[in-house]
Amino acid sequence: MAVRLTMLVLMLVLSTGGLRAQSVHAYKDASGQWIFSDRGAGGEHAQGDTFTLPRPPEALRVTVERTDAGGGTQLTAANDCLCVVTLRVAITRSTLAGIPSGTIYPLKLEPGARQLVLEAQHASDEHPELQFKWSVALGSPAATHSPARPYRAPFAVGTSHRISQAYPERITHVTPDSVYAIDIALPDGTAVFAARAGTVINVRHDGFRGGTVSVMADQANLIEILHDDGTIAVYGHLHWDSIRVHIGQHVALGEYIADSGNTGFSSGPHLHFAVWRNAGDADVSVPVQFAGPGASPVTPVSGMELTAY
Repeated sequence: MAVRLTMLVLMLVLSTGGLRAQSVHAYKDASGQWIFSDRGAGGEHAQGDTFTLPRPPEALRVTVERTDAGGGTQLTAANDCLCVVTLRVAITRSTLAGIPSGTIYPLKLEPGARQLVLEAQHASDEHPELQFKWSVALGSPAATHSPARPYRAPFAVGTSHRISQAYPERITHVTPDSVYAIDIALPDGTAVFAARAGTVINVRHDGFRGGTVSVMADQANLIEILHDDGTIAVYGHLHWDSIRVHIGQHVALGEYIADSGNTGFSSGPHLHFAVWRNAGDADVSVPVQFAGPGASPVTPVSGMELTAY
């Protein structure tokens, strides 16, 4: 099933800026992109689910914080991830002079960077209104998908499992980040192995529920691995507390990283595997091939039995 993992990846931290406490909410827009906001989506986004994001024990941290002090208001973005990110901050309502509603601020932040988005001065006794939302994409927008070899099937060598959904079938893979995703019907608890070497940039391990309503998306356990070409592999719906890697760890091709499961927005046990590149405003999935006999490329097709070599 489709997994909108950008929201999971970026479990935006509830933050306090200056004198103003700030809650973070998320909803899907009409295109399926997760949007983060300082307030709920409201009626204009009726297609989406709105909820306050939890903070799991270990997660990527990207924040947009408001601070008010004296006669000034600031928005500041921070990237505490191990990869480059791009943000798009949109002002939805403002009474600040020089900051009209509808203003868009695109940003690119290197790992560990903190950047001022906007700053406005006003009378110290004023309480200006400033509402905003932002979306985030992982990785450099200059990344190009260029694996040195086809991907290793992400399960034990010599075993075969059915592909339950792959491009061009789009039963649940209907958003740009999931169009080329592959669902593999792994039984619950099956060992999952790295399909390509890279550095772990995000994990979620404490989800234990699954279901077929989209609000369950934030319960999915996952691993995200940054490749040397700047693309990112996503392994989703993993079993509760089975993840064997941590953020910052380099994993080798074929390394045992977790067990498959049925957590998050999922109709049954399976592994959701996708590779993303940053398209500027959002992460989009790219086509992948798996290694067959003699490392020959195998294009995944719904219903086929995929064998790991």
